[in-house]
Amino acid sequence: MTIQFDGRRVELPSQEQLWFLAGLGVIAAVGILDWPVAAAIAIGHWLSHSQHGQALREFGEALEEA
Repeated sequence: MTIQFDGRRVELPSQEQLWFLAGLGVIAAVGILDWPVAAAIAIGHWLSHSQHGQALREFGEALEEA
């Protein structure tokens, strides 16, 4: 989703990704996961769904083929 804010364009994650991150935050707040682990999972999730993560996915696929 893209919104205009103060003359700038801001892209928000999809609703599915927001729910995932919210659930991860709840799990960390309850104490099931430690915050550093939750942060690492959230960063990995963001990287796998970002445009920058596309290069990482392609690299992984190339390694699988080798």
